Amino acid sequence: QVQLRESGGGFVQAGGSLSLSCAASGRTFSSYAQGWFRQAPGKEREFVTALIWRSGSTYYADSVKGRFVISRDNAENTVYLKMTNLKPEDTAVYYCAAAAREITGWGIHGGESYDYWGQGTQVTVSS
Repeated sequence: QVQLRESGGGFVQAGGSLSLSCAASGRTFSSYAQGWFRQAPGKEREFVTALIWRSGSTYYADSVKGRFVISRDNAENTVYLKMTNLKPEDTAVYYCAAAAREITGWGIHGGESYDYWGQGTQVTVSS
């Protein structure tokens, strides 16, 4: 019923830029927040950034702050992740996630706070 679909992954050299999109759809879909997580091979899933739909507030992991920007398109119910100055350590599968209910405190960083997940899109940054 609820579907999130990421797109825009690919290969890029260090220092380059790449933009991802996450389109949300569903018959009764209503999201409090949408976020991006990433997981590199052999590593734990990592919070990247999140956006609160109602307020537009954004949150970023320290590792991407100043380089990544999350934005929204209300008309198309789409969230974007604009990545610049990419580094090899940014290489991972990037997942879009949506939370149906309010998230408080540090819960914004936790995958358990999110109810829906996309299939992931691969981002590879070479040096």
